[in-house]
Amino acid sequence: MSIWRSNTQRAGSKAVKHLLLGNSSRQPRVISARLQASRHASFPSTCLSFTRLMTSSASASSTSTSASLNRLASIQRHFNMDAEEIKHFLADSPPSTVNLVIKKHFEALSDKEKRYAHYISRAAFTGTRITLRQVSPESEAIFDFIIELYKAYNGDWPEAQKKSGINDEDLKYFLEYAAMFLGNCGNYKGFGDAKFVPRSKESAFDSLAASAPEAEKFYKKTNGSIFTSGKEGLMHLGFLDEGHVTTYYPDSKGITKEEISAVSEWMLEKKLLPENTRLRKTTDGTFELLIASAVTEVPSGGGDIGTQTDYTFEKGPLEGKKLKLVYGDYSKELSKIAASHKKAAENSANDNQRQMQLAYADSFETGSLEAFKNSQRFWIRDKGPMVESNIGFVETYRDPHGVRGEWEGFAATVNLERTRTFGALVAGAESMIPKLPWSKDFEKDKFLSPDFTSLEVLSFAGSGIPAGINIPNYDDIRQSEGFKNVSLGNVLSAKAPNEKIPFISDEDLAIFQKYRDDAFEVQVGIHELLGHGTGKLLQELEPGKYNFDIDNPPISPIDNKPVTTWYKPGQTWGGVFGPVASSYEECRAETVAMALSCDFEILRIFGFGDGTSNMDGEAGDVLYAAYLSMARAGIASLEMWDPKSRKWGQAHSQARFSILKCFLNADNDFCRLDYQNEDLSDLTIKLDRSKITTVGRKAVEAYLQKLHIYKSTADQKAGTALYHDMTHVDDFWGTKVRNEVLRNKQPRKVFVQANTVLDEKTGVVSLVEYEPTLEGMIKSYAERDV
Repeated sequence: MSIWRSNTQRAGSKAVKHLLLGNSSRQPRVISARLQASRHASFPSTCLSFTRLMTSSASASSTSTSASLNRLASIQRHFNMDAEEIKHFLADSPPSTVNLVIKKHFEALSDKEKRYAHYISRAAFTGTRITLRQVSPESEAIFDFIIELYKAYNGDWPEAQKKSGINDEDLKYFLEYAAMFLGNCGNYKGFGDAKFVPRSKESAFDSLAASAPEAEKFYKKTNGSIFTSGKEGLMHLGFLDEGHVTTYYPDSKGITKEEISAVSEWMLEKKLLPENTRLRKTTDGTFELLIASAVTEVPSGGGDIGTQTDYTFEKGPLEGKKLKLVYGDYSKELSKIAASHKKAAENSANDNQRQMQLAYADSFETGSLEAFKNSQRFWIRDKGPMVESNIGFVETYRDPHGVRGEWEGFAATVNLERTRTFGALVAGAESMIPKLPWSKDFEKDKFLSPDFTSLEVLSFAGSGIPAGINIPNYDDIRQSEGFKNVSLGNVLSAKAPNEKIPFISDEDLAIFQKYRDDAFEVQVGIHELLGHGTGKLLQELEPGKYNFDIDNPPISPIDNKPVTTWYKPGQTWGGVFGPVASSYEECRAETVAMALSCDFEILRIFGFGDGTSNMDGEAGDVLYAAYLSMARAGIASLEMWDPKSRKWGQAHSQARFSILKCFLNADNDFCRLDYQNEDLSDLTIKLDRSKITTVGRKAVEAYLQKLHIYKSTADQKAGTALYHDMTHVDDFWGTKVRNEVLRNKQPRKVFVQANTVLDEKTGVVSLVEYEPTLEGMIKSYAERDV
């Protein structure tokens, strides 16, 4: 599980009051959500004229405007959308390119540690093509087009412009698109799952491709998909039968959600884990379960469920249908990855590291997720390493069914100074857990103190880089053996220049700017350690054997009655709660962070205050910034909600929106939205600082308690109903507020990462750094040679 931070710190059935405060010359208005909904539901969805859409000011030249209109018209002919809709899918101009600063920390490593980090980094980035294939059918061809174009001109982009005959603006738009594509490892946003398209005319890309024959081969393989999507549904990742795009179910025309669920049920019964699989439905109705492995046949010793590969469904909606296990998905890449892990094992610092790397190699060679789970066990035991890492098919956010993992991997060095702070948080954890709003019946019998380190990232391969991580995600390991937490320091500290800060009032801006990074570090620490790290799943471990007293079941604090639901043998949290599980769990962890950040002893651990409650001191400033940040993230999260499908595209954003609604639902006007203008162009958050530890905390804990108890007791019905209610977007939020969010939308950071180069003769690893520019981003990937 990962916590994500956007450039804007992002992240209703009840009547929520939006207080419209005025200045001395204007009268304030108070409008309830019910009135807002009825008032704004009738607003027409207008198609803006090209002139209104593309002209940035009254002084814009007619020549510039004409060029903009022609460019947008060129893009629009591919879509069944109006101009206003199209502009939200255009690539960032420019994306915010920032360095992951690592040199000082990398140079402090020994030669052996550098080699260890190098081989893990190579393994992670060798999986780039896996991630690309998991995003969209065209992503790998787009990647090769960009890299081959770089190679054709050795990165001399002015020469490419000259030979292709394109203008300055078209070259700029190509470079912006290429950098954004590489930063997201595909042509759908890693945070939000929406497609982005170039701002240039398609003819500019045609000309660039025609100037370099090798690049043109890959450009033609994209079949126009860099620009074309035809239907708006194809601009979002999601289930195929809902008109969206996914490659977790490749070449599977007609496959339905019900069929995917039925296969998942079969896998659960067989105890075959899904994270490294994809599912294909053939034209004759046979299902093929594609297993990621270097081997292309079932291993001689058998896979995780033996040597059998052909099955017939014996019951359920697929009764009589055939299923075949097919080994060798991503075979070429995983062969190289396994070889890198064997080399890493040779340079390990201890036996836990060596066995971890060999277990990785075994898993990626054979497709065994049981071997992968063993790697995670050794990873947990590897306490306090100088080089930290994790790799594999880890997070399931982007599979629309919520069970299949996306490839990612990282290598990082440990920041010893910051790690000491997180160590103090771990040491105090057992005294903090009883402060959460549930009894010990719903908490682990013993808190397994994890390793919690602050890392400086050397390499992070995947569709995006989180700010913190709590893994492994396997409940059986987490409940009985433990987990690890990491905070990614150079990700947290990376700054984009000239960053706008919408939705924060002028009177709060100074405190917000001064303390938002400190507040976010506190939030990450609590979120990972005491959010994801707490809680017990009530389970029937095997028929007749329970991990709680079945004769005297725990009393639910929600209704003060004995619980009546729990996890049956073989059931998992993710399997029971399905697609909502990822976002639900992120929300639970975030509400833990909001509740416990009110504890001034925790703030003292991070260096703020002396542990006594004082909202007027620096610790109070940090806490206020934390609540402002979460409220602001809740507003900004609406960028990730799609008004056509009426669905959320990002787990963390959905969670943060629900927490904003929790704030707004709190008593005594704890949190309000403040605006005067009808279009909400002056929208800011009003949050009563003096009520955070009382009214605010009480509201958060009430919400958290329900989230936790429903998860703990496998009450999928109540939990899903609660979460759907709290994340429901009505017309006020989905139209008026979202429009203002989109107007203030800022480019997400694109991280330019260093490469490592090994001198095979001397065994010395050197670090190659790149400029934080569009050109530097492309060069870094070209020189990775993946």
